[in-house]
Amino acid sequence: MAWPPDFIRFASDATMAGLWGGALLLLSLVAMLGDWRRRRRSDINAVGWVPWRDLSALSAFAGAVLMAMAVSGWMKA
Repeated sequence: MAWPPDFIRFASDATMAGLWGGALLLLSLVAMLGDWRRRRRSDINAVGWVPWRDLSALSAFAGAVLMAMAVSGWMKA
């Protein structure tokens, strides 16, 4: 099997934007889970160093923009 696979190598710009948008939305879900775990922690001083809320919001916004661009590109084709 060659890397990258043919469906990625010959994908349109809209499809690539859709793949990246989906990956960012998945990252946003993981960050929301991290923020939920942080809010429910038992030791109030064990905060951690990752800004889960900010990471979730920024990746969700970027993913939504990329998905909107992808849908727009798919509709024009």
